[in-house]
Amino acid sequence: MNGMYETGADVRKACRRGNLTGPTPGLAPGFVQANLVILPQDWADDFFRFCRRNPQPCPLLDVTSPGDWEPRAVAPGADLRTDLPKYRVWRNGEMIEERTDILDLWQDDLVCFLIGCSFTFERALQDAGLPIRHIDEGRNVPMYVTSQDCKPAGRFHGKLVVSMRPLTLAQGKIAAGICAAMPLAHGAPIHHGDAWALGITDIAQPDFGDAVTIRPGEQPMFWACGVTPQAALAAAKPPFAITHSPGHMFLTDLTDRDLMEEVAVK
Repeated sequence: MNGMYETGADVRKACRRGNLTGPTPGLAPGFVQANLVILPQDWADDFFRFCRRNPQPCPLLDVTSPGDWEPRAVAPGADLRTDLPKYRVWRNGEMIEERTDILDLWQDDLVCFLIGCSFTFERALQDAGLPIRHIDEGRNVPMYVTSQDCKPAGRFHGKLVVSMRPLTLAQGKIAAGICAAMPLAHGAPIHHGDAWALGITDIAQPDFGDAVTIRPGEQPMFWACGVTPQAALAAAKPPFAITHSPGHMFLTDLTDRDLMEEVAVK
């Protein structure tokens, strides 16, 4: 199944045609995946500052001009209204529906933010012989809302969200070295071991995504996650917003090597 999608453009085409509506881990290996946040222009400046103050969970890859749905810096010709598998629609901080396109919701004042995603570094981990449990088990990555506060900016504030992959200590050291070279895909993990230290009370019950098996000798390893902006939306309560559905990412034309060269919004 995953072999059908060799490039980011392949994934986008399948989404646009309605042929792909599920999670994207493992699709188009080596191509950069991105989280999406769309906000009205009068909320965009505050959100931009929020991302800048919280670069590990919110590393910016591209920001469009108001009313423009084409992410020219990372995927020229793409359409952010149709080219993701699943979207979430928010009103006053509440997620009110999920859908597979947002064509009829588009407004001329909307600004699109694309934020780096940890799915991007997973091919490098696999190339190093490390297991990616959610891919191996055919599941979405587990994600958790922590007790740690992000740095506020204007109207935006909220808790840090993390993704989790179980690894042994030796594997974790290898993973940390690989991921540190990709700060625009959240960089190195922020914590390993005791989930209670992050305020996570039940590792078997993620807030987003699916639980995965943690085998004997492994411990949970946590990365900052691009679902963090959705926690900030719930806290700030803008009148209208659109995001990706957790795990259902936008596939860019960038490669993981591009991220190592620090392609980013200045």
